[in-house]
Amino acid sequence: MMALTALTGARVFTGSRFLDGHAVLIDGAGIAGVAPAAELPADIRVEALGGGILAPGFIDAQVNGGGGVLFNQTPDAASLGRLAAAHAPFGSTALLPTFITDHPEGMSQAIAAARQAIAAGVPGIAGIHLEGPFLSVARKGAHDPALIRPLTDADVDLILDAGIGTILLTVAAENAAPRLIRRLVEGGVTVSLGHTDASYETAMAAADAGARGVTHLFNAMSQLQHRTPGVVGAALAHGGLWCGIIADGHHVHPAALAIALRAKQGPGRLFLVTDAMPPAGDSGDVFILNGRRVTRRDGVLTLDDGTLAGSDLVMDAGLRYAVGHLGLAPGEALRMASLYPAEFLGLDRDRGRIVAGHRADLVHLDDELAARRTWIGGEVHPARRPEQG
Repeated sequence: MMALTALTGARVFTGSRFLDGHAVLIDGAGIAGVAPAAELPADIRVEALGGGILAPGFIDAQVNGGGGVLFNQTPDAASLGRLAAAHAPFGSTALLPTFITDHPEGMSQAIAAARQAIAAGVPGIAGIHLEGPFLSVARKGAHDPALIRPLTDADVDLILDAGIGTILLTVAAENAAPRLIRRLVEGGVTVSLGHTDASYETAMAAADAGARGVTHLFNAMSQLQHRTPGVVGAALAHGGLWCGIIADGHHVHPAALAIALRAKQGPGRLFLVTDAMPPAGDSGDVFILNGRRVTRRDGVLTLDDGTLAGSDLVMDAGLRYAVGHLGLAPGEALRMASLYPAEFLGLDRDRGRIVAGHRADLVHLDDELAARRTWIGGEVHPARRPEQG
């Protein structure tokens, strides 16, 4: 039987409150409990963290790449291992590798890769996010318009037969009939609206059919106008829609995010995503996406025509932005990085909180909210922080 380890010396954020003078007890891959540090048994193994915050590990629902890896370019389990390892030093303990609009055979390969990675226990891979190809050409962003198409029953069959417990599917409301959304949701798929030019009414009909979220709120969707509220209006008006946000200072103005934060008070809330591409956690500045060049300049990733193409964001940087630029209290920002995405994806049964019975997925943050150490299933992952360009 594995001996308990007590992590001490940091403020503990449980997902609901901060505790001072407490220790988190780890028993193998799980959390055994939280206890006052002064009451620990004399023979327990102790690891002193030396200040900072010990929080639930971050959960990122949208990760296209990292560490030089692009999921679309190399859809295999080995690449997913490298992708997850690139994000672990920044506090991400669970992520959804995101496969964007591509050929049907590419999507099948991506599903197989995620299934294999999960079966092999690759640390950090929690499912898959299919962002497209069932999107809107009018709101394509960096997606290849030649590969965009409507959702069909055959597509639904393929996705429902994927053999993956956690699947997030981004669709344009106008390119996915409500009956197909309902089929997906009834089959356990989380459906999110994104890259969509739909009307407010069409978006609300998709939500009524079971769509649960909105992908990177404000970006690549019909905007809020006073007579045509669009998808943004539906996202803010519908209490049950969760909204991912890219908090990097480039994708959305902080004032717009602040307005959305005031509007989304639950049950659906805003949560942090990175929409990360290969330069995240890596020094490379150029990569190829569906045959087109993407270049990083001053922290902004664009196609040659200036279209934004994901980000080089990592989760602890998004956390710092939420606190420093959006004025959020650290506890709420931490929930946006862990508990809220866990609830959105249905992973909150064993992730998103530091409580007995949950996975030992943890991040130790310093006083500036930079990740210093990450545990995934109780295993410590390298504290080395790859150079970010």
